[in-house]
Amino acid sequence: MTSRGAGTAFSRKNYRLSTEPEKSKVTGIVNSRLLNDYLHRVFTSADGNQPAAAYRKHLTFQNLQEHLERLLAEENGSEDSRDQVAEGRLGPSTVVLDHTSGFEGLLLVDDDLLGVIGHSNFGSIRATTCVYKGKWIYEVLISSQGLMQIGWCTLNCRFNQEEGVGDTPDSYAYDGNRVRKWNVTTTNYGKSWAAGDIVSCLIDLDEGTIAFCLNGISLGTAFDNITRGAGMAYFPAISLSFKESVAFNFGSRPLRYPLEGYRPLQDPPVADLVKARKLLGYLKNVIHIGIDVTEGKLVEKDTSMWQLQGEPTVLITLAHIFNYFSPLMCKVYLVEDVLMTFLLSILERGGAVEAHPLIQQLLDLMWLLMEEYEVHECLKQLLMSLLRAYRFSPIIPDLGLQIHYLRLTIAVLKHEKSRKYLLSNVLFDVLRSVVFFYIKSPLRVEEAGLQELIPTTWWPNRFTKEGKENKEVKEESAEERLRRRAYERGCQRLKKRIEVVESLQVQILKLLLNNKDRGGGEASRYIFLNKFRKFLQENASNRGNLAVLCPPEYMVCFLHRLIAALRYFWDGHKAKTPVSLSSEEAYVPPQLFYNGKVDYFDLQRLGGLLSHLKKTLKDDLAAKANIVIDPAELQAVTMDDLDEDEESATSAAQSQRPSAALAIGGALARPAWLSSPTLGRANRFLSTAAVSLMNPRRPLGTLEKIKVLTLRVEQRTREDIEGTHGNEGLSLGRPPEEPELPITENSLLEVLDGIVMMYNLSVHQQLGKMVGVSDDVNEYAMALKDTEEKISRCPKKRRDIHEELLKSQKVFSEKLNHLSRRLAWINVTIYSKEKMLDIYWLLRVCIRTIEHGDRTGSLFAFMPEFYLSVAMNSYSALKNYFSPVNSMEELPGYEETLMRLAAILAKHFADSRIVGTDIRDSLMQALASYVCYPHSLSAVERIPEEQRISMMKNLLAPYEQRPWAQTNWILVRLWRGCGFGYRYTRLPHLLKTKPEDASLPSLQKPCPSTLLQQHMADLLRRDRDLAPSFLNSVLNQLNWAFSEFIGMIQEIQQAAERLERNFVDSRQLKVCATCFDLSVSLLRVLEMTVTLAPEIFLDWNRPSSELLLRRLAQLLNQVLNRVTAERNLFDRVVNLRLPGLESVDHYPILVAVTGILVRLLVDTDVQG
Repeated sequence: MTSRGAGTAFSRKNYRLSTEPEKSKVTGIVNSRLLNDYLHRVFTSADGNQPAAAYRKHLTFQNLQEHLERLLAEENGSEDSRDQVAEGRLGPSTVVLDHTSGFEGLLLVDDDLLGVIGHSNFGSIRATTCVYKGKWIYEVLISSQGLMQIGWCTLNCRFNQEEGVGDTPDSYAYDGNRVRKWNVTTTNYGKSWAAGDIVSCLIDLDEGTIAFCLNGISLGTAFDNITRGAGMAYFPAISLSFKESVAFNFGSRPLRYPLEGYRPLQDPPVADLVKARKLLGYLKNVIHIGIDVTEGKLVEKDTSMWQLQGEPTVLITLAHIFNYFSPLMCKVYLVEDVLMTFLLSILERGGAVEAHPLIQQLLDLMWLLMEEYEVHECLKQLLMSLLRAYRFSPIIPDLGLQIHYLRLTIAVLKHEKSRKYLLSNVLFDVLRSVVFFYIKSPLRVEEAGLQELIPTTWWPNRFTKEGKENKEVKEESAEERLRRRAYERGCQRLKKRIEVVESLQVQILKLLLNNKDRGGGEASRYIFLNKFRKFLQENASNRGNLAVLCPPEYMVCFLHRLIAALRYFWDGHKAKTPVSLSSEEAYVPPQLFYNGKVDYFDLQRLGGLLSHLKKTLKDDLAAKANIVIDPAELQAVTMDDLDEDEESATSAAQSQRPSAALAIGGALARPAWLSSPTLGRANRFLSTAAVSLMNPRRPLGTLEKIKVLTLRVEQRTREDIEGTHGNEGLSLGRPPEEPELPITENSLLEVLDGIVMMYNLSVHQQLGKMVGVSDDVNEYAMALKDTEEKISRCPKKRRDIHEELLKSQKVFSEKLNHLSRRLAWINVTIYSKEKMLDIYWLLRVCIRTIEHGDRTGSLFAFMPEFYLSVAMNSYSALKNYFSPVNSMEELPGYEETLMRLAAILAKHFADSRIVGTDIRDSLMQALASYVCYPHSLSAVERIPEEQRISMMKNLLAPYEQRPWAQTNWILVRLWRGCGFGYRYTRLPHLLKTKPEDASLPSLQKPCPSTLLQQHMADLLRRDRDLAPSFLNSVLNQLNWAFSEFIGMIQEIQQAAERLERNFVDSRQLKVCATCFDLSVSLLRVLEMTVTLAPEIFLDWNRPSSELLLRRLAQLLNQVLNRVTAERNLFDRVVNLRLPGLESVDHYPILVAVTGILVRLLVDTDVQG
């Protein structure tokens, strides 16, 4: 054994011991007597007793190895017998999933053969080992809470895509998704499981019973009298549906919830465990026994402040210990059971992580005394064990378990050399450290202790029967006020506990973003940046392959922690460099989008494909940004595009394979992380239907292509990012419109860009999804309120009805109590005021980025589309998702932000630099939503007049040139409330027949804009070419929409008159209703035009007036003929009252026609 890193090699056989006290004072080499005492104190026997000094053997470094081997061999003889094959078990001693023959369907199995992901309707797989006698246990780590059946089966069980474990004789399963047990038939059993739970599967073949536990809590005996006898042996087995995933622990790691009397299917490494624990005991002895060389005696030391301090005697002793300890620390069972437990015990004394430098000293020792491959494997297994422990720990009231594991993670990552290794090779590669930033939501609030934390529940009663917010809220009673305040106090208690976890998670990110590392090589931040970019690339490029995506609930938590860490470093840089911007003024400069220093993969730019933009805007790049593109590179880009086209053409059939087949090319090359609880690389794709797909003919090469002018992510260094003298790094190519002053460190700009991309990838969708819990609370609250009203009205003599109502009231109350506590957790972790401020900050970042990019003229086309998407979506989230808890109006600078976003929407919905149809549609929809509400409409009215007029001019452009329906909706919303009979918020014809359907989502309270109407009137009057082109396009579209509507109601009438009474397709009904609504809205735009600028139709000095009036009259005549004729087709269809055609009635369309005619008659009299 040699000691590396100290500059001196210590040989086992040539230690020179001093007997001179003077020399020991100078060099630290102890004399032989003191060394003998020291070694005997460190290396005690198994019973802990030391023989008397006269009888014990004299120890030196020359005979220490022999003594140590003798100590380690003690009691191992009896232990070795345990490693023999256990009675009652058949199969390999190392138990894994049978990936050769024991499966059915499509499955992805991790490389350790313990994690599995379903890739078909209902795939099944069993283990390699079975049991026929005794009591056995194994654990299943639940990663997704979907449809799975977990349990035991025999070799004779035959499964298929419809029948799995528990659906055949001699197979038994527990299903926590449906809360049932299965053995051919099914009955209720157990509790519902959630992602992050651990299911223990127990079989007692002596008594013939099978039972299950959830997070260590017994669910009771599930099956008894199971078949036993000759030829009956049971395998662990699972059936799981598409995308569901679990990991098995047959005993390769310590069981999380061992049960006395039950043995794991795989025996623990008993002999190695004994050795490791002995060696750890010796290591502890070294730590708390010190040598006082001056006094020549041994002293007790404070273990928490222990340091090596270059003492050769201690170092050589440790080298002997690590000679045996190091190989053991490469085994996952020993790392989890011995090393992790020891390190956690160091932190149990409390205090900050910094108060326990012993962990840093131990990591130094590991790097010094272990072989490099050993310390690498040990650190990898340690962090994987920590992550598993964090992810699969149950939620308890004080979140103590999660805090415990996060503190140790921080302590390990504080060690610079370990942090850099883990960042480079483990985090984001094997482990996916995003898991550390997630706080799972408890599905069962009772077990999480939320009943004690929030003893009083409360829910708002501000909703009407139609689910709309009731503005006329009655003043809450004293009892309601007390309940609400008690509930809020409980929420605050919960918030304080969750904030402790969140602060620890931010500490981890601060360590990963540290750019002041003292050691050699790249700083942690630049390693993190490259890994983070690769992580974003995988999630952006595999959006259709759910097996390799980061789950959105993890992304939400990661986003908030990353924002907190980013702003910490950003403002820290501002404090050191006053000329730079604070995080409140943060934005991403436009040069990042075109200088090639940051890879945006294949994400769409505003102006189209990057290769196209480089060719068409190369002159602008040279003139404005001083970036010259080599013609040879342009040629390479062109050829690359052609190659991709050819590849896509030749592989069309391959691209149309089912998703399971597609997973081969992508998922085999990438880890199916997070879906797979073991977090290893999923390199085995199991398919009973397509075994030949195991080896694809050619790997997918999309991710491996190197873009022109773009460095590979892993090749970038600090100089490439931050820049040096004469090199601006990421800021290369600053356009003249950008200020010369630095914004912040370039690396932080890239982190900010990544945060915006993360929000676009999946965070926004998850924010919308979690609102469902709040909606459930509202529904149950309305149901409870309705039930209580019925109870109060119930006649006393109808006791049977009264009892049923009381039962319903109890069910609704219990469900509301559960949901209100769960909602409290979600509001704290996702919708709190702090989280709202993060999303608001992100919105402002996007607005500033878009504004700066817009100033660059044609180079704005290089901006990725997701910046505009995030600006629109984050505003939508603030308005719709956070509003029940926090008010958007309270945000700082809210009015100004609203106006700046309105200016962006008004300018860019018709921006010629934006070519993507999807983003243009999104901009138009966002503008339509903006003008629906008084607050946002006033923001549109506050933008500069020039921009308002330009917006209205774009809205009045001929409809044939673009999607006209959305533009028409915008104009209609500016008019609603001003037209003839157009102030209703509920369709009048439904108020008497179906009052519960009278409130439709599209009918907001009218908020017309007279200012924008005036701009429209001025434009139509002044521009003699604009008015006829706009009105002709409106009339053309009205003719088409109404004709389509009439054609469809004819088909509906014919279907209704058939004797067989065929059902009309619901999609056809929806299209029919849409054509009717379009016709009404187009008539309203004509009414708006006639009212605001009647001279367009009535001023005969205009050459187009007579033609326009004639066309208008013809169309109005056509509408009236079809709608008002007695017992006509329209009447018959309306009287059918078909679901989906509620909005089709005489009133909406006739009132619109009447409005036009009245205005024409009135204005004709005035002009006459």
